[in-house]
Amino acid sequence: MAAHPALEQRLAAYRERFDATWSDAAPLDQVRFCVLDCETTGLDPQRHRIVSMGAVGVIAGEIDLSDTLELLLRVRFNTASTLVHGITRSATRDALDEPDALAALLEYLGDGVIVGHHISHDLRMIDAALARHAPDRLRNRHLDTGELMGHLLDRAAFGADAELRDYSLDGLCRFFGILPYDRHTAPGDAFLTAGILLRQLRAATRSGCRRLGDLLSLAQPPQPPGE
Repeated sequence: MAAHPALEQRLAAYRERFDATWSDAAPLDQVRFCVLDCETTGLDPQRHRIVSMGAVGVIAGEIDLSDTLELLLRVRFNTASTLVHGITRSATRDALDEPDALAALLEYLGDGVIVGHHISHDLRMIDAALARHAPDRLRNRHLDTGELMGHLLDRAAFGADAELRDYSLDGLCRFFGILPYDRHTAPGDAFLTAGILLRQLRAATRSGCRRLGDLLSLAQPPQPPGE
């Protein structure tokens, strides 16, 4: 499949970033984390579409407000998800078409480590969108704040008495005392998740994770025998 013209040049530059990307030995305070959130018309990557994307960079233990992304995509029809994110078809009349939004996303991401809450959904939606226009998919390493939270609690990284029953984004905000401002918008949820990541990185460092490989290994869900 030939890439869509809007993506072809950007994809070439994107692929080159991974010729020398972050290694497992990279110190955590040197890694650029791209905290990402997508609002979508539904949960099925094949039938549904991305409505908006928001991202913010985290590096050296700080949120970098100069390193942000906010994209609005053209919506072809309203769905029940409009009641959640509030983005209607008419509100996106002048928004980006999917290939142009993907090109902007790839330029922003580079080889940054993607972070998100329940990020597998976002990654599947983006990969499905890419597949509609180009013979490629995301190559970035990624980290899920929900999975990481469970493993950090197992290691008593927040203290022996710390407990959490609600692993939703709202639940983690309550655990860390973060005001859930601007919820259910892509930029707002990305910023909230970035605040959670900062606290998780500090706890991971205290528990002995100082390099990227340590953190990614900690955050991976356990694999069944034979896999």
